[in-house]
Amino acid sequence: MDVETLRQDTPGTANRIHLNNAGAGLMSRQTLRAVTSHLELEAAIGGYEAAGQERDRIDSTYGHIARLVGGRAHEIALSDNSTHAWNTAFYSMTFKPGDRILTGRAEYGSNVLAYLQTARRTGAEVVVVPNDESGQLDTTALADLIDDRTKLVGITHVPTSGGLVNPAAEIGRITRAAGVPFLLDATQSVGQFPVDVAELGCDMLTATGRKFLRGPRGTGFLWVRPEALAYLEPRVIEIAAATWDGKRSFTWNDGARRFETWEVSYASVLGLSAAVQQCLDIGMDEIGRRTLALGTYLRDKLDAVPAVTTYDLGRRRCAIVTCKAENMTTADVATALAGHGINVSTTDPVQTQFDAEDRDVHPLVRLSPHYYNTEAEIDRAVEVLTELTSAC
Repeated sequence: MDVETLRQDTPGTANRIHLNNAGAGLMSRQTLRAVTSHLELEAAIGGYEAAGQERDRIDSTYGHIARLVGGRAHEIALSDNSTHAWNTAFYSMTFKPGDRILTGRAEYGSNVLAYLQTARRTGAEVVVVPNDESGQLDTTALADLIDDRTKLVGITHVPTSGGLVNPAAEIGRITRAAGVPFLLDATQSVGQFPVDVAELGCDMLTATGRKFLRGPRGTGFLWVRPEALAYLEPRVIEIAAATWDGKRSFTWNDGARRFETWEVSYASVLGLSAAVQQCLDIGMDEIGRRTLALGTYLRDKLDAVPAVTTYDLGRRRCAIVTCKAENMTTADVATALAGHGINVSTTDPVQTQFDAEDRDVHPLVRLSPHYYNTEAEIDRAVEVLTELTSAC
């Protein structure tokens, strides 16, 4: 991987050490051009006319995303973010009293709220699968908990609050054998390392454009296995999702596009398409090796700082690294690093409620390198953090 060329194509690397890719990755120049050129075209000839002129490029987005996750173009629905894509899938399911929704301790906060709301509305039960001794979801416990009342297994692949990578492929094998739908939130994994829906065995997968894919904010997508359409009934319908029969009925559009809305920011879609194409051009295997190596390098460096403790769980860990510094609040650490031109983020208990119930560690400092970061940048971030803790 030619990291220096990639950095030259990433304007943000010139003035910051960006270790907040789990929040939003830095866009490349080609992604930025895709967005701005379409906005300029809209301004020049009109929004509808610009969309018509660029229709082939817009439509190619579905094929790019499908290649990225190992699916097919008609299995992709575009969305304005991952949470809306996830809600689109989840709220398309029907639950009744006594039904069970199985999830993990690493589940994302918005997903948890949706489970709790559905349980309140329908009488369904939310069951939290325990972690194993490493801190990842216990797949043996999951298999034991699945019964004829289980209507969904909803899992976050990589949590927003740490470097854990849940064993999604094993979860997929369990759910397929049991005939239970599997909804995978891959918001933090798509773009960070290879994700293949056939290997994972999920029935629905959601992701965002703004994080490790390095796309613009306001983009995301849903992948749906065709067989899952038999039990998914979109809760919102509009002219992009279905065809009126001319009388008093309608037919859902084929494939996943029945989950889309008609109005879309096509500039953002083209930006997402460019970002995904860049991932495909570089190669997700190469990206995964580089990004995971940087995460390991960073975690090892932080573990060597006496006043810093890392908190990442699981047998397999990724490029999200969480830590605490002695005698400094998490917010103060993030602010101090920002003062040195180093972007990081922080975790919050409301982002992973079930994890917060289990571990009294949040808030944490969250650092998340990507393939365009360098070891020298990581060294500098650790050096600053060492100086900060030494001064306390």
